[in-house]
Amino acid sequence: MSELVIAGLHAGIDGREILHGVDLTVRSGEVHAVMGPNGSGKSTLSHVIAGRPGYHVTAGSVRLDGTELLGLPAWQRARAGLFLALQYPIEVPGVSLVDALGEAFQASGRDRSEVAALLAAEAGRVGLDESFLSRPLNVDLSGGERKRNEVLQLGVLRPRIAVLDEIDSGLDIDALRAVARRVSELSTEDGIGVLAITHYHRLLSELVVNEVHVLSGGRVVATGGPELAIELEQTGYVAYETGPEDPADGANGAETVAVVRQFRVGQ
Repeated sequence: MSELVIAGLHAGIDGREILHGVDLTVRSGEVHAVMGPNGSGKSTLSHVIAGRPGYHVTAGSVRLDGTELLGLPAWQRARAGLFLALQYPIEVPGVSLVDALGEAFQASGRDRSEVAALLAAEAGRVGLDESFLSRPLNVDLSGGERKRNEVLQLGVLRPRIAVLDEIDSGLDIDALRAVARRVSELSTEDGIGVLAITHYHRLLSELVVNEVHVLSGGRVVATGGPELAIELEQTGYVAYETGPEDPADGANGAETVAVVRQFRVGQ
């Protein structure tokens, strides 16, 4: 049984605090959704958990199975069992998916010769054409194909905890169903704990969640079951909004490439 425990987390960037004491716990086999308006701190939360450079933590902790992740580089967090799926997966020219995951397997002491067969099996499960597997990572893939590719990597690497940063953005209904179905299977059948960050209820119409958390103004202001997401779909975030805090919410950044590589390869 694995457990990601976020306790009293205060963090920010450029000298400005964005998270004002976040508390969340995600265990093996659980799916938690974090919802909130733009600027609420969702992106900062994922970046701080992942170890993206530039963010500062002023208080609190992020522990995975008792190991304090704060202060560790991204590759050590990955080796501890953490996985990050980006809102905007970036291209990595010259590095094939097979080679990237082969390096990840080797870094963690697994047999890299198993990667090709696992990739082929996962590609079928998420509806990704196998011809994409030999291409440089994400090069010439559509937005939906890149998201399927992220979940494919999740299925091959099988981490303890997965953070999915708006995995549903840019997906059509068929891709959304394929991605959500595979994430659900990995949680229920393989025991992966999932923290899914999203704006919209449409993801949760396909992905079964245990708890929904509303993040606003850098704080968790409400927690409930799937019915909370339905309420938000009907009423919006007006009752919870405290003003924009997070300039990174919804922002793309090519500088994430190094962190992404460290999470995939673990070195």
